[in-house]
Amino acid sequence: MKAVVQRVLDATVTVDGVLKGGIAAGLLVYLGVARDDTTRDADWLAEKIPHLRIFDDKDGKMNLSLLDIVNQQNEAVNEMGVNHENNEVNITSNILTQRRGGAKEDAEWANYAPTSAPLRLRVGSSPHKAPIGVLAVSQFTLLGDARKGRRPTWDKAAPPEQARELYEYFIEKIRAKVPCESGEFQTHMHVTYTNDGPVTILLDSE
Repeated sequence: MKAVVQRVLDATVTVDGVLKGGIAAGLLVYLGVARDDTTRDADWLAEKIPHLRIFDDKDGKMNLSLLDIVNQQNEAVNEMGVNHENNEVNITSNILTQRRGGAKEDAEWANYAPTSAPLRLRVGSSPHKAPIGVLAVSQFTLLGDARKGRRPTWDKAAPPEQARELYEYFIEKIRAKVPCESGEFQTHMHVTYTNDGPVTILLDSE
């Protein structure tokens, strides 16, 4: 099982112009399932991804994981005694800007960053509050083999039934740790995001 993990300031996925999922900040994860993958592969990735220390601490060093960010957010909201939904994006903005050091830079970034204001998306006709967490998107092309010729082959990719089962299993495992949104399996999707850094990590359960 392969995954491309990107640290993002925002990410959304749509199908035919309809929003299917989105996050205000966190990790965009493209997931590819191979023929010989099992739940053991999904378990490994679901444990690895939320614990990747690829978020900056107050000193600008990559020492924090997504799980750390989510826990800090929850602790801050609990201490303030206010509604979690109304504050999660503003708290994320503070976490994302604290590494820039100078007050002037922080102020300029806060005006620019997508997370400096509450991010409310719309799924169909229903408002959707984007969480801080993971946006998981199925991506069978990660299993493409382009070593020969110019047309990639997909022989290593799992059949749709197996891939869907492991993709949904992976999402359930992630949701046990951090908020997780998702795309729509086996459809043509449009993914929009702002890579922060840029930071991109390649993972393979093998």
